[in-house]
Amino acid sequence: MEDIRVRFAPSPTGYLHIGGARTALFNYYFAKRNKGKFILRIEDTDRDRLKEDSVEQILSSMKWLGMDWDEGPIYQSDRLDIYRKEVQRLLDEGKAYYCFCTEADIEKDREKQRKLRLPFRYSGRCLNLTEEEVEKNLREGKPYVVRIKTPREGTTEVEDMIRGKVSFDNSQMDDYIILKSNGIATYNFACVVDDYQMKITHVIRAEEHLSNTPKQVLMYRALGYDIPQFAHISMILAPDRSKLSKRHGATSVEEFREKGYINEALVNYLTLLGWSPGEDEEIFRMEDTINKFSLDKVSKTAAIYDVEKLTWMNGVYLRELDLDYITKEAIPFIIEKGLIEEDDVEENYEYIKRVVDAVREKVKLLPEIADASEYFFKDIEGYDPKGVKKRFRKEGVAEILEEGKVVLAKAPSFDVETVEKVYRDLIDELGIKGGDIIHPTRLAISGRTVGPGLFDIISVLGKEACIERIDRAIDFINKNC
Repeated sequence: MEDIRVRFAPSPTGYLHIGGARTALFNYYFAKRNKGKFILRIEDTDRDRLKEDSVEQILSSMKWLGMDWDEGPIYQSDRLDIYRKEVQRLLDEGKAYYCFCTEADIEKDREKQRKLRLPFRYSGRCLNLTEEEVEKNLREGKPYVVRIKTPREGTTEVEDMIRGKVSFDNSQMDDYIILKSNGIATYNFACVVDDYQMKITHVIRAEEHLSNTPKQVLMYRALGYDIPQFAHISMILAPDRSKLSKRHGATSVEEFREKGYINEALVNYLTLLGWSPGEDEEIFRMEDTINKFSLDKVSKTAAIYDVEKLTWMNGVYLRELDLDYITKEAIPFIIEKGLIEEDDVEENYEYIKRVVDAVREKVKLLPEIADASEYFFKDIEGYDPKGVKKRFRKEGVAEILEEGKVVLAKAPSFDVETVEKVYRDLIDELGIKGGDIIHPTRLAISGRTVGPGLFDIISVLGKEACIERIDRAIDFINKNC
């Protein structure tokens, strides 16, 4: 069996978006599953559209998602002489030609075809220039591009590993430009040269590139290159089945990272956008995917992006992943919220970890851990108004809180089990419902009506803080309720 070699080839015109991330992941899975190589190529020849920090962000996002590459990053901008050499070979072999048409010439042809309601294709005006005419134009320094000669008849067939056989009518093909007037190779040419010279065996990419494939197949043939196998992954659409855009929320990996998603959750979710292990599994790690991944399980139909499902999945990972890992991921958000200083993290790490463990059961994003943790780090400044009305205005609630304070003060230890036992014994002794003391106590020590289990909160906060807060709540009730 041949050595499998795949590539991910982003253009650094922006940050890594989820469509590109999924394409990279599928290439990565395929390479790892087949013990092949994953090559990273940066297609940076379109200098006008480059974004300054784009490459750095793409590399950072890929690493954050858990991908590493075996070769690269290889920059197309370092390979311009290689492309020009291959263009010259095609010119010498009569498979390409100089085109000296001006923009005015092209626009004139376009207008003529527009009136005839024909799709635009180059008229071939320079196709039959004599050698002498070409030499004269070059001597005079006339600007030019180089075009590939394409067949006018028949079809070009592509055997796609996901879509099967796809045929393209050659009459709809154009003598497209392979070298621009600035001496830079075009995408469809540079891509083919790179894939051949980098020994790429499988080109796995987005569906939007399917229309480029017949052009590239003809280019492989003109250059005398072996043609790789192609696999085109379906698009990711918005919930309304429109093209995914900024109006649908975060679309770049970096944005998801900043919003507090866990990389494992995002990888898991992106993997499910167009691929299925063939079972009802929804939660699985990257290693599991690599062991099961195959292109025949990639869907031909568009995947629908659903941020609610991703957020749900993120909550699952927050609950199930190693506590130390989640704590370290949450700490920057806790610092950002002003709950603790960066210099104090090391000294207070064990306490922070206990807080994260207490609150992570009911949150879905890392910033929500910080939001849910506030009263563990700061004195509460008030009580939920609806909670006050429902819990603090009940007759006898101050006395019940007082009873709770007394048993807490006498508790032999402050672990969750002991705290719960002293409260359950008190409930039995007073002959009240559990909620009669649990709900007002939660409000008294957290200022909130919802959150982690009460006994978890009490155990983490500790005896001194709990008694002080219950005292303050009793005083509030006596004065205001």
